[in-house]
Amino acid sequence: MVQELERLGALAIDATQGGVEFQGSFTLGYYVNLESRIASRVLLQLAKEAYHSEHDIYRIVFRLAWWEWFTVQQTIKVKVQAKRCPLASLDFVTLRIKDAVCDAFMKKKKARPHVDTHNPDIQIVGFLDERRVTVYLDTSGEPLFKRGWSQIRAEAPIRENLAAGLLRLAGWTEALPLLDPMCGGGTILIEAAHMAKRVAPGLGRRFAFQTFQGFDAQLWDNICRASVEKQQAAVSVSLFGSDRNEKVLRIAEMNCQTLGLSKMITLQHADVLTLDAPRKEGILLSNPPYGVRLGEYAELAEFYPQFGDVLKKKFFGWRAYIFTADRRVPKMIRLLPTRKVPLFNGDLECRLYEFKLVQGGHRKRRRSGVGTH
Repeated sequence: MVQELERLGALAIDATQGGVEFQGSFTLGYYVNLESRIASRVLLQLAKEAYHSEHDIYRIVFRLAWWEWFTVQQTIKVKVQAKRCPLASLDFVTLRIKDAVCDAFMKKKKARPHVDTHNPDIQIVGFLDERRVTVYLDTSGEPLFKRGWSQIRAEAPIRENLAAGLLRLAGWTEALPLLDPMCGGGTILIEAAHMAKRVAPGLGRRFAFQTFQGFDAQLWDNICRASVEKQQAAVSVSLFGSDRNEKVLRIAEMNCQTLGLSKMITLQHADVLTLDAPRKEGILLSNPPYGVRLGEYAELAEFYPQFGDVLKKKFFGWRAYIFTADRRVPKMIRLLPTRKVPLFNGDLECRLYEFKLVQGGHRKRRRSGVGTH
């Protein structure tokens, strides 16, 4: 995410737990919403101040010039998140923020906006730590993992921005062959193809900032046109996917056809335990459908050692990355991870395990004193 923001020209970039803060013009927000493959939302900070009570929060929100951002005819929703907040009720804080916004409109415009908790025009976000409240406007609307195309969803799909993040963490580039041997609906492979083609993930969808006062529709149109012109029509890339579940593989095929990626992504109906490496070296990246299509504990305990044997025998020279919430995977797969990165898939805590596959087995190389770190 930091690298994306640097490339887009953001200033004062500061990676924090759960997000990245940056500075720039409001126009930069257009670009980040359009171009970021990893962000979930882009929030515009309006205030950040100390508080002691709900009354302080009301006062901070009330004095903001909300009418400069949206009209009284637009509907609003307030969402509050907190970490180590000493106040008794976040629901009451949410109510006080909503009251402050509506009261500010009433004082200035003699009318107040309506609340819509399901499909609002404007989402106001409050974040409280133990000392300060930060007030944001959500410039994205729908989460950014909802790309500008209508994907047919497979069972338990991985989110698109998480797939893009995994590709970055794995160090994948278009020069490297990529295999997802349990590809489901094809999300990881499709993200890789779009990265190679330079397709902006936000093209074709709408954003909340398009409803803001002062939105520059002509500038936005120019930005989108320039993004389309940067796309690469012909890309030499090796992307391979397979799945033993024929139904979900058909979903992957339909998604690739919809996006015109069928010639870039090679799919086959196959069990991962029967696969051969499609190239001499490359990156294997997968989010195994643990406990769903492969069964529960007993079947997993049988599957993972066999999967480990396949990796050792057929994929030496490759780097394998397994993204899973199952902490037993390294032990069951009988390979020593060279790296593990903690990540979240929604609220589920997961790990991305890296295995560098060498001929003769990773453990043997460690005993001989030849490291692979």
